[in-house]
Amino acid sequence: QVQLVESGGGLVHPGGSLRLSCVASGFTLDDYAIGWFRQAPGKEREGVSCINTRHVGTYYVDSVKGRFTISRDNYKNTVYLQMNSLKPEDTAVYYCATDPQNYCSDRIIDFDSWGQGTQVTVSS
Repeated sequence: QVQLVESGGGLVHPGGSLRLSCVASGFTLDDYAIGWFRQAPGKEREGVSCINTRHVGTYYVDSVKGRFTISRDNYKNTVYLQMNSLKPEDTAVYYCATDPQNYCSDRIIDFDSWGQGTQVTVSS
């Protein structure tokens, strides 16, 4: 059974850091691209970052470039999202999901397995 479990969220002050983890089970992570998404109250879910193995590529939405870093540890079947210099507008539930084409599609619909999400709150 394919399962993704996110962790690492919490409450942090502006300028602080968090590292999110996405642990996969039931499949081999290095066969998939993994995306991080977030959804704030009243807003649509948006893509934040993605990492694949097809072209060893990483992608970021403009609003997090230079602040967030995505990485993967295939031995631990885990993808991380290091988030630095956090801002209140980063507050959202963060999800990871798989792109089975290992491509980092720009369409959310192409991501087919999702975790339950982890809450990130940036507030003073």
